[in-house]
Amino acid sequence: QVQLVESGGGLVQPGGSLRLSCVPSGNIFSFNVMGWYRQAPGKQRELVAEITKGGSTTYADSVKGRFTISRDIVKNTVNLQMNSLKPDDTAVYYCNALRSGAGYWGQGTQVTVSS
Repeated sequence: QVQLVESGGGLVQPGGSLRLSCVPSGNIFSFNVMGWYRQAPGKQRELVAEITKGGSTTYADSVKGRFTISRDIVKNTVNLQMNSLKPDDTAVYYCNALRSGAGYWGQGTQVTVSS
């Protein structure tokens, strides 16, 4: 089975930065799409950013210009660089991967933006 392991969450002050990483059990290029979702308390899980095998990216309007999704071929990771963080960015962030019509989720990593 596919496993996705996230890291990099934590507590940061408003305006600060964090970098999340996701390591899959397979090669990142074996997945059609990899991305990051988040779920805040009392809210539905929502797409934050995703990247296709071909390198096309999609971002939620709320994070455009602040977050960047990328791939590290050497480390076999998909990363989410988050800058100018706001309290509204507080959520559990989940790595997601799609392959052959099947979707996989990581366990999630908590991001808290607070002074």
